Amino acid sequence: MFQSFEVTSRPEQGPPRLAALRAELKAEGLDGFLVPRADAHQGEYVAHHDERLSWLTGFTGSAGFCAALMDVAGVFIDGRYRTQVKAQVADVYTPVAWPEVSLAEWLKAELPGGGVVGFDPWLHAVGQIEQLEEALKGSGVTMRRCANLVDRIWHDQPAPPMFPAKVHPLEFAGESHTGKCARLGAALRDKGESAAVITLPDSLCWLLNIRGADIARNPVVHGFVVLHGSAAVDLFVEPQKVADLADHLGDSVTVHAPDVLLAYLSALPGPIRLDKATVPVAVADAVGDRASWGDDPCALPKACKNEAEVAGSAAAHLRDGAALVELLAWLDAQTPGTVSETQVVAKLEAARRRDNALQDISFETIAGTGPNGAIMHYRVTEETDSMLEDGHLLVLDSGGQYLDGTTDITRTVAIGAAPLEAKQAFTRVLMGMIAMSRLRWPRGLAGSHIEAIGRLPLWMAGQDFDHGLGHGVGAYLSVHEGPQRLSRISTVPLSPGMILSNEPGYYREGAFGIRLENLLVVRPAPDLAGGDHHREMLFWETLSFAPIDKRLILADMLDTPTRDWLNTYHSDVAEKIGPRLSPEAKLWLDAATAPI
Repeated sequence: MFQSFEVTSRPEQGPPRLAALRAELKAEGLDGFLVPRADAHQGEYVAHHDERLSWLTGFTGSAGFCAALMDVAGVFIDGRYRTQVKAQVADVYTPVAWPEVSLAEWLKAELPGGGVVGFDPWLHAVGQIEQLEEALKGSGVTMRRCANLVDRIWHDQPAPPMFPAKVHPLEFAGESHTGKCARLGAALRDKGESAAVITLPDSLCWLLNIRGADIARNPVVHGFVVLHGSAAVDLFVEPQKVADLADHLGDSVTVHAPDVLLAYLSALPGPIRLDKATVPVAVADAVGDRASWGDDPCALPKACKNEAEVAGSAAAHLRDGAALVELLAWLDAQTPGTVSETQVVAKLEAARRRDNALQDISFETIAGTGPNGAIMHYRVTEETDSMLEDGHLLVLDSGGQYLDGTTDITRTVAIGAAPLEAKQAFTRVLMGMIAMSRLRWPRGLAGSHIEAIGRLPLWMAGQDFDHGLGHGVGAYLSVHEGPQRLSRISTVPLSPGMILSNEPGYYREGAFGIRLENLLVVRPAPDLAGGDHHREMLFWETLSFAPIDKRLILADMLDTPTRDWLNTYHSDVAEKIGPRLSPEAKLWLDAATAPI
């Protein structure tokens, strides 16, 4: 299997590791050290070599950091992880609600007399440190670049990944890498910039039409790119990773070992584009005053998928939807109390593996039953594996990495007879998902302008959830892709070709969780009779197709347009997915998609 159920961290390992780190602090004359969940490339996901936060604290979430001082160690987590962190860290660590409590305010409170806090300049983006130092002005707390102190005490640290890269075919990419480099190089020249430094692994892979395996579940290659205004590329990567790609990369791409990057940048004429949100402090230090601050030049072009990428994603979603329906049909035939979370995960992965285009799952499958469903990013292990009991809800959030697209879909399923309050909350979550799916909006709006649409039914009942409504998704790339988001903090305008998730939820700690998720692609909206034809509008095209559990829907809560959307969607599911199923699953789907 791609997924394992082993326990990857234990709370009892945290105290001795923190004590060893504090011994290093004392030796270095530091009052604290920052341990982010980050690597030198500043992507969201990290290789085993870079899982320093998890190794030190036990916390395995995909976002957060630790500020380890001599007398207190704060583990900063956002709303997605406040239930999870309680079970994963020992009491020598203090969970801190972030971003409600900022790191700067916490440091000022914990170091009232001032102090020196160290950080690894490869693991922090320029923008993070600038913002922190500005907020610390006048406090007596200062930041100091230093070697990585966790690496000093992590004696069995895994080696950096060295997996070979492969070509991403033009039929799926839709544009050659030479065409992309020429297009983006011209944009740099137009801004008077000589080059741009690209650190994000998915940007590198998108630009050069390559894929890799340096991070589990993410088909990316670790490296750095310098894209020149001339369209030439200097690629800083372990040469063995691209040894078989010389013909693909061509003469315009020059390969260097990563350890010469800083020396190369020190001698490179400017202005050089750097993105404060993603470039490590170490890289910015090498560039110095030749920096021209701007966005990663790949970010928006990568987010706005071309027709080949959208078509590939749509095809992948149909095959993926069929695998999910096979699992749901099997699950519905089982007696409550006879199936465990790990059995569901294994059965679903087996269904996906029948597709030869599947390369990996796109993240660790979340299969949380009963109280486990309230842990938003729950990962089942051999120790937490629970039976699906009568009255439970099962949150099943999963996806696949296919050669032609990346999928991510969530369904919440009733196990036996669900309680009324769960049905009420489920129906509100469904109403929010449908409201967003039906939306038309003027071009130029960002995720922050429309995200509330998906929350309104919950808000009107005094309820809410502590994660964004949706994230961007790559084209056989990262399942979480920026800069597009359906989030109250996202200011990036939504544009045609962007793929995003639509995933409202509701979580009752200790009782149940609910989440529904489809992937959507932004499209130009057709004109409507009586509308402003001079005003460009956008709408969503749905990519994900799998039934929504009607046993959890209180139909009298739905208005007519919402009910009509659901019935039409279920009709589309039956039409698109039905022919791909086994006879038994097809019979189940016909009943699951009957109108309400």
